[in-house]
Amino acid sequence: MYSVVATLVVLVIYVTIMISIGVITSKKTKSAEDFMLGGRSVGSWLTAFSYGTTYFSAVVFIGYAGQFGWMYGASASWVGIGNAIIGSLIPFFLIGKRTRLMTNHLGAKTMPEFFEFRFDSKALKTASAAIVFIFLIPYTASVYNGLSRLFGMVFDLGENGGTYIIIAMAVLSAVYVTLGGYKATALNDFVQGIIMLIGIGTVVALTVQKKDGLSAAIDALNIIPDDKGNTGTLGSLFGPDPINLFGVVVLTSLGTWGLPQMVQKFYAIKDEQAIKKGAIISTLFAFVVAGGSYFMGGFVRLYCTLDGSDGSGRTLIETANGKPVYDTMVPSLINQALPNILIGIVVVLVLSASLSTLSSLVLTSSSTLTNDLIKPRVKDFNDKKQMIFMRIFIAVFLVISVIIACNKNASISTLMSYSWGALSGAFLGPFLYGLFMKKASKAACWASFVTGIGISVTHMVLFSLGISAFDGLKADVIALGCPLNLLSPINAGAFAMIISILIVPIVSAFTSSPDKKIVDNAFSSLQTK
Repeated sequence: MYSVVATLVVLVIYVTIMISIGVITSKKTKSAEDFMLGGRSVGSWLTAFSYGTTYFSAVVFIGYAGQFGWMYGASASWVGIGNAIIGSLIPFFLIGKRTRLMTNHLGAKTMPEFFEFRFDSKALKTASAAIVFIFLIPYTASVYNGLSRLFGMVFDLGENGGTYIIIAMAVLSAVYVTLGGYKATALNDFVQGIIMLIGIGTVVALTVQKKDGLSAAIDALNIIPDDKGNTGTLGSLFGPDPINLFGVVVLTSLGTWGLPQMVQKFYAIKDEQAIKKGAIISTLFAFVVAGGSYFMGGFVRLYCTLDGSDGSGRTLIETANGKPVYDTMVPSLINQALPNILIGIVVVLVLSASLSTLSSLVLTSSSTLTNDLIKPRVKDFNDKKQMIFMRIFIAVFLVISVIIACNKNASISTLMSYSWGALSGAFLGPFLYGLFMKKASKAACWASFVTGIGISVTHMVLFSLGISAFDGLKADVIALGCPLNLLSPINAGAFAMIISILIVPIVSAFTSSPDKKIVDNAFSSLQTK
């Protein structure tokens, strides 16, 4: 009882701080650009923490850490390392400066606007804006799903309790984003990032300590059979399935290069020095938060079991169609590894991670929809009207996400995989080559949009409906001995991203680039000191 009361007190304090920041920053939010980008004057620490907290949420801590920790054991830590280097360090140095200079010069406030100005195409802007709004929704739903799982465990809320938590979190995130826009989001992200660093460190230390230290925990993992019945793999360096583990690294790391909610952090950063400093801060943050989450997840088999027949005292986790429900594993680990009084820290940790991600998602979605779809079609659409519409779309976006999140049949990792696969599969190539290659063409952008969305949607339909032909194809792949499960949502998303990178230069080589004046104007921004 004491732990529940303590958790509630911590939550009330936390929520009060979040809303207060929204109220304070609302007084400094005077224009649509302030609301969307914080006036393009956000410093290195706020940008780095905003990038990291947008990157990592309940999806990572609850969904992915549980699933990949179960599947790959201690080697799941490679996903966190990939997130830090490929997903955080490289994009800051590779595209951070160019993104800031070119978008500022072109006056682009969103990714769809960048496509319009860089490739001289209003149709590209309209199509990409629709893609952003549609495919950010499942990602948002996956975050809510992770939150409801943890809160349901802590407060024993029963069958419908998770729904109430989802609704409450949607209202909270809507309140402070609606009040202060990007600045409220960035300041809250900083506070939430500090909480995440402390919380992850605490959970990781206690997870290993509960099993008599790292060496003993690794030895215990190696005794447990993996999904193929082999022992000695779950505690090994590359785990039982290194090839499919690599697919997870690609999806969760390379994907950030083409996600509008991540790239937009570079639009708003103050200057080049802030980018360099932000790169280091963001990378260290990712090593602790992502690395710690996946490292912790690598030990879920020491706390969870499927049949309970080994007499180990591990928690019997729920199954669906004979398969483990991955989203319940980390809550089960936390319930066993942490003293009751510290569970409140974990609740606030996951809430912090999730609200920071949610705020960026709803802000990106509402900004894109208003700025790129509504504004060009409405006369006299001034800043005041634009901010009203953005706030309305925040509510619409959250309502749709909540409805999807209340469907417990969709796992956290599946929702996130389809969202990232579709968005980055469509945008990664066009955005990356748009910054670096003058010959990148409008036709190449369309080709990437079509293939990225086509791969994701086709897979989504076949996978969710369980079409028999799809099952037969899966059986054929297994019979051929193919080590890479191309039919998983994760690998489908990673495949879409790689295709996007390949298809843009190929199509550009056979199609005409935009007018030379348009291209020269965009790249002239890179000459500016």
